[in-house]
Amino acid sequence: MRFLWPELLWLLLIVPVLVAGYVYALYRRKKSAIRYASLMLVRDAVGRHLGWRRHVPPALFLVSLTAAIFAVSRPSATVILPAEFMTVVLAMDVSRSMLATDVAPNRITGAQQAARAFIEELPKNIRLGIVSFAGTAALVQTVTDKREDMLAAIDRFDLQRGTATGSGLILALSVLFPNDGIDLESILFEGGYGSYGGWGGGYGGGGKAIDRAKKKPPAKEIRPVPVGSYTGGVIVLLSDGRRTTGPDPVEAAKMAADRGVRVFTVGFGTKEGASMPGSWGGGYSYWMRLDEESLKAVAKRTGGEYFQASNAQDLKQVYEHLGTKFALERQETEVSALFSAGAAVLMILAALLSIIWFQRRI
Repeated sequence: MRFLWPELLWLLLIVPVLVAGYVYALYRRKKSAIRYASLMLVRDAVGRHLGWRRHVPPALFLVSLTAAIFAVSRPSATVILPAEFMTVVLAMDVSRSMLATDVAPNRITGAQQAARAFIEELPKNIRLGIVSFAGTAALVQTVTDKREDMLAAIDRFDLQRGTATGSGLILALSVLFPNDGIDLESILFEGGYGSYGGWGGGYGGGGKAIDRAKKKPPAKEIRPVPVGSYTGGVIVLLSDGRRTTGPDPVEAAKMAADRGVRVFTVGFGTKEGASMPGSWGGGYSYWMRLDEESLKAVAKRTGGEYFQASNAQDLKQVYEHLGTKFALERQETEVSALFSAGAAVLMILAALLSIIWFQRRI
């Protein structure tokens, strides 16, 4: 919780002053009462049946005053409310390792089935864009609220060589922020990511694209915001293996983190990995397994979550869980009204108890 007018919290110093005054008043009352010769008069002066009840109305009054001071300081808190509108970008791994059969009948078929179920259960206030990535990334479906277009896009996946997880993440981010000038080609070819390095290496040696007639506008300068603070959309990134080319997804996640976008990552396939024959012209077999460390790091850096799915049913449950999350959103909301209402209720209660118990007003 934070306060929009924190300087007014100095008014809380009134509370200990009032407590000290109340204790002093009790002391003076007791001191004056012992002057009576008769113990019965002393008991009557202090109160025959008051006991602890005599302290309740003043205590309620102090709590009410404290709540009122908090209210005028304008407190705000992060609360979970039904989402009015959200865009989800689904980034799917379509590398040839998705043909592995450790998930029946194979990984890509299981992923498509779970994605279809996810789309069919999406709340009506959720729009969806779909990105696929293998050796590079491609926009399969622009952001839409038409379920039939989403389902058709899932069927258009085309398996390719390579796994450019970072490229898929960057392209998904550009779908969320089309006006920010996030251009994957510029990042890869013009001083962006290297194939196996960080920023500034260039793609495979720093060359520029030769088929570009003119440069695109430069990327928009942004001021980093708190991690996970963006409520307009999220990215769901599914991958079944390790990056073999393109940007490092952990470094690419910084672009999402700076914009407050949460990235939910899903590792699909058995943790033990699987062997797959090289039927794509290489004639050799290769072993593939999840890169959980990178996927977890991406989720952690952006304030998202990591999920592991070993089969199509697991993946369906992950999507169901995510669908529930997207139906709600976290919002920073001022809660002064709650403190004001609480202060009023406590003040009224203190007055009523004083009247009922003591036949007088406090």
